[in-house]
Amino acid sequence: MVMKKLINSVDAIVTDTLHGVAAAHPSLRVDIENRVIYRRDAPRPGKVGLVSGGGAGHEPLHGGFVGYGMLDAACPGEVFTSPVPDQMIEASKGVDGGAGVLHIVKNYTGDVLNFEMAAELCADEGIEVASVLVNDDVAVQDSLYTAGRRGTGATLFVEKIAGALAETGAPLAEVARLAQEVNERSRSFGVALSAGTVPAAGKPTFDLSDTEIELGIGIHGEPGRTRSTHREAREIARLAMDAINDDVPLSGDTLVLLNGMGGTPLLELYIVYAEVAAYLEEKGATAVRCLVGNYVTSLDMQGFSVSVCRLTDELTRLWDAPVETPGLRWGR
Repeated sequence: MVMKKLINSVDAIVTDTLHGVAAAHPSLRVDIENRVIYRRDAPRPGKVGLVSGGGAGHEPLHGGFVGYGMLDAACPGEVFTSPVPDQMIEASKGVDGGAGVLHIVKNYTGDVLNFEMAAELCADEGIEVASVLVNDDVAVQDSLYTAGRRGTGATLFVEKIAGALAETGAPLAEVARLAQEVNERSRSFGVALSAGTVPAAGKPTFDLSDTEIELGIGIHGEPGRTRSTHREAREIARLAMDAINDDVPLSGDTLVLLNGMGGTPLLELYIVYAEVAAYLEEKGATAVRCLVGNYVTSLDMQGFSVSVCRLTDELTRLWDAPVETPGLRWGR
């Protein structure tokens, strides 16, 4: 099977992508050499700076969420590979407006270790740093990439809601507290119909037959809970929602992300979302806010993940607050 990708060379993928981001989005400032994407007006005096990052291949996460109301900077690593501490330090310096910096970290071993090292070195240079660890995935407790639960779709919730609070001038401790609350109120579960193809490998990261699906997949292609036979969208959606509801019973107002993994048509995602909304209604919950589309992808994987956050009035207000990034935009 021949791999067909729109690339110039495997070694230049991230650099070439950053050139494209810079050309497409004048609201951003892209440091090609250090591989950091900034909002153009960073640093903002008196504002907490939000920094996140992770391996390339999950676009628009994280660089697509840099801008007003969300991140101040993002650090892309190589495909499915953590950025290095030097990138995180450079980003933190570049967004520090005197009020400190919040690192938003997905729970993968490389990301955790590198962000921890960066935070220690930033402290040595007089930059106050707080961190929040996103670990929303209910599928598995441990995986090839992490100890504990993986960080997935709730990362978007944390970046948006904490970003909105930071825009108000709230102090670092309050922004970090709220980011942690969003993580604690969020749960996710993913399903793969096919594997993504890492360009350097030139082949899918795992094999699924024409009749198989993977339940509980990770965003790097890590194994899930079980491999099962393909079935109707209704049944697959219920399996995912049952896993979430078994972990934390669903009720009240909810925020839902029905996320494509990169290779699933929007037509199919809306079919799954209808089933998710119906499931919530059965449980006495209501999806008062939702996103449907590709937000936290895994290259060209076919499948979806669903993330649910149990809302409060404060979280709803901050979710609705204006945002202006390449990947998320409303209210301005």
